[in-house]
Amino acid sequence: MPPELPHLPTLELFLAVVDEGGLAAGARRLGVHQPNASRMIARLEREAGTPLLERHPRGSRPTSAGLLLAAHAREVVEAAEGFATWLAHERQDAARELALGASMTIAEHLLPAWLAELRRLDPDLRVTPTVANSTQVLAALREGAVSLGFIEGPQVPGWAHAMTIAEDELVLVVAPSHPWAARTEIPAAELAATALVVREGGSGTREALEQVMPGAAATAPVQELASNAAVRVAVAAGAGPAVLSRLAVQGPLATGELVAVPVAGASLRRRFSVVWTGPRRLGGPAAALLDIARGVGR
Repeated sequence: MPPELPHLPTLELFLAVVDEGGLAAGARRLGVHQPNASRMIARLEREAGTPLLERHPRGSRPTSAGLLLAAHAREVVEAAEGFATWLAHERQDAARELALGASMTIAEHLLPAWLAELRRLDPDLRVTPTVANSTQVLAALREGAVSLGFIEGPQVPGWAHAMTIAEDELVLVVAPSHPWAARTEIPAAELAATALVVREGGSGTREALEQVMPGAAATAPVQELASNAAVRVAVAAGAGPAVLSRLAVQGPLATGELVAVPVAGASLRRRFSVVWTGPRRLGGPAAALLDIARGVGR
């Protein structure tokens, strides 16, 4: 069985007595009532098995055993003070750092502006973003790798707190040379039965499409790609249609690189959500970023 660890306040008191030359002066320096100080020193002497102080009318001085104990006690107290200083710095550093996860669309089109505003409000804050699909962001949140997650998926697990921060529109896009580019609309059933260029499994964009059009999940994709940019390139090259966030296709639609085709019979809308664990009420930098994302105060 390991030996009992020393009582740090008692060691601090003993060192104060040695340094001040008396029990009353040492107790006064630490703000300890003298009767309590006497009991603490008596207990320390019992634990040591030998007298540690010689009392005399003008105060107290350490015995030879007391001098040896004081030397070791000083090392212990200084080490404890060093540990307390390190721990305080660690707490301060942790409070000044925000690890977050963001799904692809949010990370590409919304997060940069949010972080710029957060940095303007708090220049010393260190933000560590992880960009992944919505399923991966949720996994990182559950594992504690991030403290805040921004996701696109329609489903939020019961173990996380969640709040909607925005609504997004999904858009069916094709290359200008695609036959659908001349169509005024595409029925949802026809879209669901068509092989599309899609994001990878776990993507919030793909999950949202399959939720509003369950038949789409049963149709094998023509290509499965890991980013919005890759999907846009494939569609522009004629690989096939795709359904992406309007945020992700604004540029190509404006230049004519892609063409948007309305979908009849389905509402291609979804929510962007922020998720977190722990206390229901966020605080600190996480709360500040949430306010920015929601547009609070604008």
